[in-house]
Amino acid sequence: MNRQNILNRVVNRNAAWDMIVIGGGATGVGVAVDAASRGYDVLLLEQSDFGKATSSRSTKLAHGGVRYLEQGNISLVMEALKERGLLLQNAPHLVSNLGFVVPNYDWWEAPFYGIGLKMYNLLAGKYGFGPSQILSRDETLNRLPTIKTEGLRGGVIYYDGQFDDARLLINLVTTAFEQGAQLLNYLRVTALTKDSEGLVNGIVAEDLESGAQLTAQARVVINATGAFTDDIRRQADPGAKPMIAASQGIHLVFDRSFLPGDTAIMVPHTSDGRVMFAIPWHNHTLVGTTDTAIPAATLEPVAFEHEIEFILKTASLYLAKSPTRADVLSVFAGIRPLVKSGDGGNTAALSRDHTIHIDNNGLLSIAGGKWTTYRHMAEDCVNQAAMLARLPEVDCHTRNLNVHGFLPQARKHGPLSFYGSDAVYIQELMAADPALAQHLHSDLPYTAAEVVWAARKELARTVDDILARRTRALFLNARAARDMAPAVARLLAIELDRDEAWQQAQIAEFEAISVNYALPRS
Repeated sequence: MNRQNILNRVVNRNAAWDMIVIGGGATGVGVAVDAASRGYDVLLLEQSDFGKATSSRSTKLAHGGVRYLEQGNISLVMEALKERGLLLQNAPHLVSNLGFVVPNYDWWEAPFYGIGLKMYNLLAGKYGFGPSQILSRDETLNRLPTIKTEGLRGGVIYYDGQFDDARLLINLVTTAFEQGAQLLNYLRVTALTKDSEGLVNGIVAEDLESGAQLTAQARVVINATGAFTDDIRRQADPGAKPMIAASQGIHLVFDRSFLPGDTAIMVPHTSDGRVMFAIPWHNHTLVGTTDTAIPAATLEPVAFEHEIEFILKTASLYLAKSPTRADVLSVFAGIRPLVKSGDGGNTAALSRDHTIHIDNNGLLSIAGGKWTTYRHMAEDCVNQAAMLARLPEVDCHTRNLNVHGFLPQARKHGPLSFYGSDAVYIQELMAADPALAQHLHSDLPYTAAEVVWAARKELARTVDDILARRTRALFLNARAARDMAPAVARLLAIELDRDEAWQQAQIAEFEAISVNYALPRS
């Protein structure tokens, strides 16, 4: 995928698109995949990089949502469990089965959670990942050797899905291209155009790399910008009533010693009423999350001090070795684009159901939902958009559409397993040039070949694109990622034909970003 070639095709197109999608996160890219696979002409524009915001900052779980079951939202849980099964079916190189143990310290917890988790598995039907069961104290310790032992009675184990959110998104971007869509990152929509009847019929966008302006028309414009939904709606109607209640959640990342096995911990009730997870991920331990209402969304949200302390304190209640600030390798924050309900004050209680809203000016917005249900959300959105635009009715094809990279036995590629079928091409790069096989840092598995691949085939344009989303370096070890930045900038400059000044600017920009991922060391 060559960005300039894509841009040229878009600029030189004279006809209107069937659909223009604004937003390159899971929802927007999912819509592009669905619509293009039905044969519709689709253009997607993303203001930054694909997945820059919410879609790269999740808890890395493809799950039904145990907490939603407790809330009584059975339909959402069943939908998500089905979609979890389809994710595993269509992207087995990125989605895997993971055991979760709920540790029990009171006598009533085993029967209480045991019954609830059996119901959770029952709702999955044929898409189940494995039966839940009650564990003895010894069985719990065997699976979680670093769990706090004082007062431990046993546990309950159930199975759910785990995935790499940003890698899945990048593979979905490629899938959308393969289906015929055109997608561009770093194209910021600055205005919406209207026809003589006042209905939205197109966009005006700025190419953030060149400064050039782009205009395009469509039979329907879809606003899939997540936390920024209301910003786009106000471009069409400055008086649009806000529909998003933004909520922030953070995660802390530690080394593998805090959770050395292949089993995760699920704490069903923290002091703030949320669920907390500690999961093994990319040979590290990821712990989260919080829920804090925020007034406005930003592309680089920053963890609040009270959120960091909350996770450290909660984790210390369950881990034999209490994690400290000094143990944190990375901290990242993400924003949930929840749809307003009432006053929107208690975001933890808001439903994660998705909402499709059509303004009087014809702009279609899709918001809410969760990563796991992105495919179903996209199907619903395209159905509504096609009807609104009076497009020919075509059935959805994505239930059995393999995601790019599909490879049932991807694990055979070791550290490159998340690339699926693309791993062999990265290995070929290494074989052709042994220098590309060198690791960029001793603490992380990433190689120079992955930088080259990301620039040539995955539309990576910046050091941040490489270290945050094409690889997960920034999310795993912020200081190691910062050390890798100069080498990545050099490799990327060669691929993109950039000069020394560009490299230095990229290094400085990435260092400014990485500051918020690395806790200060006293």
